[in-house]
Amino acid sequence: MRPIAELTAQEANNIRYVLMDIDDTITTDGKLPACAYSALWHAYDAGLTVVPITGRPAGWCDLIVRQWPVHGVVGENGALVFWEIDGHLHRFYDENAVSNTHHTLQNIKERVLREVPQTRIAGDQFARMFDIAIDFAEEEPRLPLESAKKIQDICEEMGAIAKISSIHVNTWMGTYDKLSMATRFLAEHYGYTDPKQVIFFGDSPNDEPMFAHFPLSVGVANVLEYAPYMKQLPTFITSQKSGEGFVEGIEKLLSYK
Repeated sequence: MRPIAELTAQEANNIRYVLMDIDDTITTDGKLPACAYSALWHAYDAGLTVVPITGRPAGWCDLIVRQWPVHGVVGENGALVFWEIDGHLHRFYDENAVSNTHHTLQNIKERVLREVPQTRIAGDQFARMFDIAIDFAEEEPRLPLESAKKIQDICEEMGAIAKISSIHVNTWMGTYDKLSMATRFLAEHYGYTDPKQVIFFGDSPNDEPMFAHFPLSVGVANVLEYAPYMKQLPTFITSQKSGEGFVEGIEKLLSYK
């Protein structure tokens, strides 16, 4: 991984789209710091297309797209995208998305809670449409990554997709991911064709499809905690963690604009 300080003017000047994970990428210790929120505004005001790409639920995405300086938001690890046009909210759901009431997902939930001690359903589950989020590190007790890997193994053994984030293991039925919905939204609404026009910020294994696809992918420094569990690391890394790392990356990008 290259230090983000090595981002060149040629690379930066080609960027039109700024995409980012949310938890532990633009947030720090569970909060959105003022500096990271300001960095979103700076990118937005610079004329860049700003789109969070998150595992957070549909209910959160509704608020984000209405109140944050963004052009859209991809949620539930690619099951959906929300955006506004002329003051009207628009929603699109992947054709392969399956309701989280599906019997396989319910069986997975019961087995995980039974077999992996101290795991629990995420507090934001009430706002989800398509996935089940199992909390291993958002609220106390915070469990080791070995517990998250065990949860993932159970989900996959039972026929579901499962991705580990910094706080949850998200599991769903369907073949979509963050990348498929992000590129589809940008292509249909903003004319996206070139991966080199995108900078993406992330921090954990559920960001791997994005790290693999976009040459200008950036991991905030805490991505190193998950490196042993990842096959694809980002191209760049910041010196600072979480929200402060995101600010570091945006400041470097905008220094060329």
